[in-house]
Order: sequence, then C-alpha cells, then structure tokens
Amino acid sequence: MDFVPIALGDNGILRPRRWRPAIAFGWMLALFAVFIAFSAVGSVLRGPLHQSATVANIGGTLSLVALFVVYAALVRRVEKRPVEELRLSALPRDLGLGLLIGTGMFALVFASLRLLGAYTLARANWYDWPNDLLTYTKVGLVEELLTRAIIFRLLMRAAGVWPAIILSSLLFGGGHLGNPNATWLGAVAIAIEAGTMLAGFYLLTGRLWMSVGVHIAWNMMQGPVFGARVSGHVENGSLFASAPVSGAPEWLSGGIFGPEASVSAMVVGLAVFIITWIGARRRGFV
Repeated sequence: MDFVPIALGDNGILRPRRWRPAIAFGWMLALFAVFIAFSAVGSVLRGPLHQSATVANIGGTLSLVALFVVYAALVRRVEKRPVEELRLSALPRDLGLGLLIGTGMFALVFASLRLLGAYTLARANWYDWPNDLLTYTKVGLVEELLTRAIIFRLLMRAAGVWPAIILSSLLFGGGHLGNPNATWLGAVAIAIEAGTMLAGFYLLTGRLWMSVGVHIAWNMMQGPVFGARVSGHVENGSLFASAPVSGAPEWLSGGIFGPEASVSAMVVGLAVFIITWIGARRRGFV
C-alpha cells in the first residue's frame, strides 16, 4: 500500500516560521468561509433546477466537482504543494476499500443490535437506490472535504494531532445537533465513533478517498439498506425496515437518533480508529 503522511503543508503560506500555528488556523477559517460561500451560491443557483430531479442531480454533481476543483486550486496556489489528499490515481483502490470496510463495520453494528435484542428487522421495498447512492456519495465527499481536509488537517498543522482529532470530532458531532431527532447522546456518539474513525483513515492513508468510502457505505447501510434513521436524512424506501425495540435503553439502541447513538456503534468506531492509529504510527505518520 502506497500510503503517505498527511500533507500538512510546509510551503507557501504554511512555510516554517514563528506564527505558523496562527496562520494555519486563519487559513483554515478562510477555507471554511470559501466552502460556506461556495455552498450558499451553489444552493441559490440550483434552486430553479429542482423542478426536474434529473437536472437537479446533474447540477448538484457539477457543483460538487467545482467545489473540489476550487479547493485543489487554492491549495496549489496558496500552500504551493501538490494536492496529495485528492490524488486521483489512488481513488479507485482507496474508495473501494473504504466502501468494503464501511459496509462491514455497519453490518457488525447492526448484527450486534439484533443479538442484543435492541432492534427489529423486516423486509421492505427499496426502489430508489440510484438516488440514495448519489445522495450519500455527495454527503460523504462534502463532509470529508470540510471536516478532514480543511478542519482536521489545518488544526493538526496548527496544534498537533491529538488536539486536531478531539476538536474536529467535537465539531463533527456537534454539527449533527441541528438535525431532526438530534440528541446530545447522538452528537457525542458521532464525535466518538465517526469523528475519530474517519480521521484515523485519513491519518493512515494521507488521502481522503478511504474516509469517503467508509462514510458513504456506513450511511448507505444504515438508511437505504437496514431502514434505520440517518441523522439529517429522510429515507424513501429501504431494503429492510427496522426500529428500536420498545423499552430498549437509549444507550443500547440509539433511541430516536438511530443506531449511530448506540454503544455498539461507538465500540466499533473506536476499535477501528485504534487499528488505523496503530497502522499510522507504525508507518511513522504520527
């Protein structure tokens, strides 16, 4: 595996100097502002397109591609380095492995919930899988670019790896508090299981694609496959229908937030993070 350390940036605006931590933090805020502004403009421009689902999907996809192009151009221009985190030659393998790992991880989470008697499961009708796949692919790409490539990477440059893991995970978990059925337990659980674990894949590979693959597969398995709640999304059919068993403790089932708030998800996510951390440490990446 040709994994590499995360390209934190050592040239351009991030060249070694006394104020580099503060500059890295400011650069993170600047990229965050560009991200938000770009997303807002994209939403306004896509508004008239939503009369046609096909046209809206094409417009959304083009907007996403443009966002990644803008990020890459800014990094090349301002940090004066190759954008290793988005290396396209590694995309098929890293993304494919991430999809397999994410599928296995959530299957393990749901199997444990069933074995513990915390969730029901029945057959259902999944008829909109192409749209679901496109939706969760876009979510995975956008959230990984923002949370890992911008926030986590530049916090790591500014303050070190552990402050970056902790702060980016808290932000990632807290970002889900505005969603329907949000709970504090759910936000904490996402910070613990997903914030750390997805940062771990980035630390291990030095690229975003494996984190993106895991993110996509985790959400797809949770919602469109098992029919459980996914924070911030409404499912239009699923392969199975599932729900927490009445009377099951919230910490065990995840309650109204969904399986992501369960202790099973936290244990699996943390275990995988530890594995990725050990792998990154053995390679001298951290």
